[in-house]
Amino acid sequence: MADPATALVIATVANGTVEDAQDAVAAAAAALPMWAATAPRVRSEILRRAFELMIQHGDDLAALIVAENGKSFADARSEVTYAAEFFRWYAEEAVRALGSVQVAPSGANSILVQHQPVGVCVLVTPWNFPAAMATRKIGPALAAGCTVVLKPASETPLTALVMAQILTEAGVPDGVVNVLPSKRSGAVVRTMLADDRVRKLSFTGSTDVGRVLLAEAAKSVVNCSMELGGNAPFIVFADADLDDAVSGAMVAKMRNGGEACTAANRFYVEEPVADEFGRRLAEAMVALRVGPGADHANQMGPLVNESSRDKVASLVSDSVAAGATLVTGGVVPTGPGWFYPPTVLTNVPEGAPVLREEIFGPVAPIVTFRDEEAAIAQANDTEYGLVAYVYTRDLARGIRVAAALEVGMVGLNRGVVSDPAAPFGGQKQSGVGREGGHEGLLDYMETKYISLQW
Repeated sequence: MADPATALVIATVANGTVEDAQDAVAAAAAALPMWAATAPRVRSEILRRAFELMIQHGDDLAALIVAENGKSFADARSEVTYAAEFFRWYAEEAVRALGSVQVAPSGANSILVQHQPVGVCVLVTPWNFPAAMATRKIGPALAAGCTVVLKPASETPLTALVMAQILTEAGVPDGVVNVLPSKRSGAVVRTMLADDRVRKLSFTGSTDVGRVLLAEAAKSVVNCSMELGGNAPFIVFADADLDDAVSGAMVAKMRNGGEACTAANRFYVEEPVADEFGRRLAEAMVALRVGPGADHANQMGPLVNESSRDKVASLVSDSVAAGATLVTGGVVPTGPGWFYPPTVLTNVPEGAPVLREEIFGPVAPIVTFRDEEAAIAQANDTEYGLVAYVYTRDLARGIRVAAALEVGMVGLNRGVVSDPAAPFGGQKQSGVGREGGHEGLLDYMETKYISLQW
């Protein structure tokens, strides 16, 4: 493992094998009956303790995330707080797996509906939020009474291993949470999905990999939750408060240096304010202090690895070659680490790769539009449908546009949508299922209906 800010090796981690995957599933299956039978209040108190331990060790966890992921310390510290909230939220949800009883319309019987844990879960998480993506899956799984095998990204296994230590200290019994670091991702996940004891797959990552895993899961009809890629539009109408819009854009675009599925990927700005918005956004981007996250004054760190940095650089150069105007950034700096400067592009031609692909970097391409219908059509012109952002002072128009956008989430006059209490997920090829909120708990439970005669 290398520090993205220096490219120097910082740790060596075990490379899990297919046999390790089999052992992990066996451990989770052995622990399942006991954990599923554990009182919801007991599971709740353990998750609450895990939340408290994360808050207690927040700075240390943030420093670890900085070292293996590269993000700024401020971003890492915010991630720890956000990640811990999933344990607190699902500590509260653990006692609320509510069922129902009703009289059948015929009056001949009663209808009893219960929710039961789905079983052994395989959780596959990405590198961009190594703590939050783990807790967003582990929290509801444990609250529901499931046991898990967590396969973290090979770029960021250290945070996952520390999360397992925290859960053990909080009181999670042996076998309930198993962490399997491995660079043999395809082989170990396929092995686990082929095991009849595995009944749930929760994956966060690219749409391309998600399609492959869905096909594998179909062979055993495994319950799937998939949080996949995004291509988020950020729409600014002429009546918007531009100060708020720029502030929101900086959060939506630059959180984690743009390495987020929820990152604003395409900026559509109404013509009368397009130049002013572009100028203000460029000024805000230039003002960011870029450097290693170990220096807490830096506001943006490097990208996670060389291939990620090269992809972003290629998208920018291809767009400029196609006619886009480079307002700021766009030049790979010399020196160690995988840094790329905050970049703004204007006059981006329709169909440019930077508008079609998920950038996953600090690049903001700006396109103008003339009316509401055009903005909606451009925003929906993608296979993805995770999140969108809309800025307008006209609340009626904002709600109307939000309803017309083909996405699972909308930030209306807000640059962030993620919240442990809210259902996170997308439409189209951005995913299946929801994480967070009460819906996130139900994603780890099976619904059982009993036709009952008293």
